[in-house]
Amino acid sequence: MKIGLFIPCYVDALYPEVGVATYKLLTSLGLDVTYPLKQTCCGQPMANAGFEKMATDISRHFDDLFKEFDYVVAPSASCAAFVKFYHPRLAKGNHECLTSKKTMDVVEFLHDVVKPTSLKAHFPHIVSVHNSCHGVRELGLSSPSERQVPQFNKIIDLLKLVDGITIREPERKDECCGFGGMFSVEEPDVSKRMGEDKIERHMATGAEYITGPDSSCLMHMQGIAKKENKPIKFIHVVEILAAGL
Repeated sequence: MKIGLFIPCYVDALYPEVGVATYKLLTSLGLDVTYPLKQTCCGQPMANAGFEKMATDISRHFDDLFKEFDYVVAPSASCAAFVKFYHPRLAKGNHECLTSKKTMDVVEFLHDVVKPTSLKAHFPHIVSVHNSCHGVRELGLSSPSERQVPQFNKIIDLLKLVDGITIREPERKDECCGFGGMFSVEEPDVSKRMGEDKIERHMATGAEYITGPDSSCLMHMQGIAKKENKPIKFIHVVEILAAGL
């Protein structure tokens, strides 16, 4: 099984430690992982801003670069969801879209494909799990509402394999943090207030860390928390799963 590692923009530019942790974790599980050096953005920011031609060109490059791999794995629920659901729409029959069906977020890939029964990770801290919108509503990393029975959360299933960890969830656990990509730019005041509310609910669990599958959501909340001197830390879920490697 050949894995193509896709490292999204936020991770590459701001959180490279998340990319390193993803590589370490996947290779520790005996997987054949390659990082194609000519990779670029998946095109999501351009598409969201209305630059369809630019996003289409980027999606074609992405497809050409990753088409030979069995799976394309990314430490980003939003980017994985964009490739999976929107690259085929951008193609519109003008080019083949061979990668969309085999692109997965790292949590989704580990939980559904690799299915590890143990990990070497040790993380003796209390964490509150943030369920990002793309993860809940597009990738199905967790159930979308407490009204759904049975409840499930693939992030928590994996975190339970980590030694020493204490896992919590906030009230209104599937509610948006307010980032939303372009939304935070177009509606900054609303976005900020949503982020503040979300942070408070996470902190009410007694957690030391907020964790989740999207660096963009964590970045948004981290920025608010830092500005307002809130005593909470942030860490991508893959860094916890790879802790100690």
